[in-house]
Amino acid sequence: MGCRLEATIDNAQCSVHNSAPSVEIKGHACKRGVDYGKKECTNPTRILTTTLEVEGGTTEVASVKTEKDIPKDKLFDCVKILKKIKLNAPVHIGDIIVENILGTGVNIVATSNSEKLGV
Repeated sequence: MGCRLEATIDNAQCSVHNSAPSVEIKGHACKRGVDYGKKECTNPTRILTTTLEVEGGTTEVASVKTEKDIPKDKLFDCVKILKKIKLNAPVHIGDIIVENILGTGVNIVATSNSEKLGV
């Protein structure tokens, strides 16, 4: 909904009880805002989208993305891996390009098509 959230993080409780920090969220209009705020403070994640070069295809690049969100701190390492990949046509939406990237349990999948030239 675009709520302006205010988060209060109690790291003291975290170190005393050897647990995740206590997070209090204010300014939310729904439970979704609370869940988002807590996750963003304790374990931020993102969907990664990019394009990869396609050899022998009807397009020069194909778009790809993570099937679901991955830890934010792994984004740049994922991009480094993906920059080294060149796809061979054909590429179809839903094709798995990289399985379990960086041990996250998340696959990189194609989100566009590139047919093989001359077919």
